[in-house]
Amino acid sequence: MYIGVFDSGYGGLTVLKHFIEQLPDYDYIYLGDNARAPYGTRSFETVYQYTLQAVKKLFELGSQLVILACNTASAKALRTIQQKDLPLLAPERRVLGVIRPSAEVIGEYTHTGKVGILATPGTVNSMSYVLEINKLYPEVVVYQQACPMWVPLVENDEHTGEGADYFVKKCINQLLAQDEDIDTIVLACTHYPLLLPKIKKFLPREITIISQGPIVAQKLKDYLTRHPEIETKLGRNKKRLFFTTDIPEDFDKKALKFIDGLTVPQSQKISLI
Repeated sequence: MYIGVFDSGYGGLTVLKHFIEQLPDYDYIYLGDNARAPYGTRSFETVYQYTLQAVKKLFELGSQLVILACNTASAKALRTIQQKDLPLLAPERRVLGVIRPSAEVIGEYTHTGKVGILATPGTVNSMSYVLEINKLYPEVVVYQQACPMWVPLVENDEHTGEGADYFVKKCINQLLAQDEDIDTIVLACTHYPLLLPKIKKFLPREITIISQGPIVAQKLKDYLTRHPEIETKLGRNKKRLFFTTDIPEDFDKKALKFIDGLTVPQSQKISLI
């Protein structure tokens, strides 16, 4: 059985990279819904339906555990899938997201109790980070800033050019204008690590930037230790399968920059409908 990793596009590969680094022996399936990306501006109902289709497909392909390595899917679909669909579909399997693991570590980083979230409009509108962080750290004040252009910049390979500077600087300035004491910022979209050089360029050095990949990978490692009933069902043959709903050749080419040095086997096209 596999660990399934789902994202609306390529961003989840930045999480998968850290899974493979920290848990290299397990078998993984990656599924990118590239044909319908991005999810960040879509309605709750649409994101839920798309994500449920992907989870069902990953179960069909042999995933015992599915990670929604997409903040928008985690924000808009995870809870409904866990509570409503999973008991009927496959009660012995599990679906996890990336928001809760990211929220759990906030207290380890912030000293001022003022935290910023940079995310897609969908994640911001869901208020998921605000709710999760306030559950765990009620004293922390959370400020959010939607960055609607950031994912298209990355997906279209424009994130390293000078044209990206305007959009990166604008969103950072809008976030910091909300409170000058923000000392920690969460990159609440798995595409955003590719913009790190630009982000660091416009952020004061004293502000801590949290990228999700290493954190979610460590949390997955902890989860498997705590849940042997799941872990013992997982294959450990270092298999890697990649699926896309769009053009495999395009996926294979673009995937390389997200997975940073790791080999991407030739992907296969798949339909979720």
